[in-house]
Formats: sequence, structure tokens, C-alpha cells
Amino acid sequence: MAIRVMLVDDQVLLRTGFRMVLAAQPDMEVVAEAGDGAEAIEVLRATAVDVVLMDVRMPRLDGVEATRRICAQTDPPKVLILTTFDLDEYAFSGLKAGASGFMLKDVPPGELLAAIRAVHSGDAVVAPSTTRRLLDRFSSMLPTSGKDPSHKHIEKLTEREREVMMLVAQGLSNGEIAARLVLSEATVKTHVGRILTKLNLRDRVQVVVLAYETGLVRAGGGAG
Repeated sequence: MAIRVMLVDDQVLLRTGFRMVLAAQPDMEVVAEAGDGAEAIEVLRATAVDVVLMDVRMPRLDGVEATRRICAQTDPPKVLILTTFDLDEYAFSGLKAGASGFMLKDVPPGELLAAIRAVHSGDAVVAPSTTRRLLDRFSSMLPTSGKDPSHKHIEKLTEREREVMMLVAQGLSNGEIAARLVLSEATVKTHVGRILTKLNLRDRVQVVVLAYETGLVRAGGGAG
């Protein structure tokens, strides 16, 4: 079954470009489009969508708030935030709102397609190192750990789980973490799953965000 994609952007030309790229793929189908966040939420009520490509700066309702409302729904589609280099703070807000990741608007077609497939399959939408670089650029905007209600839950993690969490936040893949800690990749995957469960997080993107917010990892990728 083809991946059902929704395009949300107030620039018609940009939507047209993305639609042309996606339409050429045998495993993808653009099933809906919207010009702003409010329209996107309305369309989603009547249309089954797997992945939403969401712009951030739009009239009426921006992409961050739209993402927050969409991700709060039962069994929501995955959301990919579309951003530019000078709007990184919006990408972070989008991740906080529940997006599974972010892509630059000028991303090469191959990378966009790979990201959509990765999100649909439940994997990380972008390389963790890319997420780390994003967070590093505006880590001063992060709230203090004292304001984060999830901070105390980190104490529930075992020493090994904290170690794995720090490596995830530093941009290492499961395979790289396995090599670093001399573990099997399956064992690392199990640890990541337990971290998500204990901290009530959706995916490894949220692991990265929480690690930075709580000071477990500092800007630059080092341990806090």
C-alpha cells in the first residue's frame, strides 16, 4: 500500500514541486494538500494520511501549533517539519510539539523520499547527528531542567540506560552505540525501547530533546 502523504505549505509552487517528486514514486501518493495549519487540521478529519510534510510559517495557524494539535489526536499521522537554516528555532518547537523530525526545504529529492519512508516505517526521520546540530545551534533557548516535569523520571533509568540515552543524544545510531559499548545491536534497541517506555517518550527524537533540556547532554554533544 502506498504511503499517503499530505503537503501543508502556503506556497503553491513549493507544494507543486514536492507533489511532482512524490508522484514519481511507486510507493507514495499525495492524498491531500493545505495552505495553512487550520486547513490541514480540517482536511485530516476526512482524509487518511500517513505522513504530513508541514511548513512552519503560514497564515492563520502556523505549522508548530498545527503539529501540536495533530499529534495530540488518537493515532495521528507522522509529521515532518519543513524548515530553513535561519528558522531552526521553529524546527525545535516543532519537535517539542510532537513532530518526528525535520527537513530543510531545499533538501535533495532523494533525502526527502528516504525521510518519508523512514518516518512511515517508524525509524528516525533524520540522522540523530543532524538533530544534534540543530539543537546545538540554539541550546540557549532550551528551558532549564527545573521546568521540565520529565526530569525526575531520568532517575528511573539504569546506569546502562543513561549511557545509551547520552549516546543517542550525541548522534550515534544503534549500530554505533553497540560498537561503542560492545553490545549487540538488538540489545541496544531493547535499551532504547526501555528508555522510551520509562520516560514516556514517543521516539528517539524526543530522547534527544529531553537529554538537552535536562542537561544530560550539553551543547556540542558532550555529557552534562
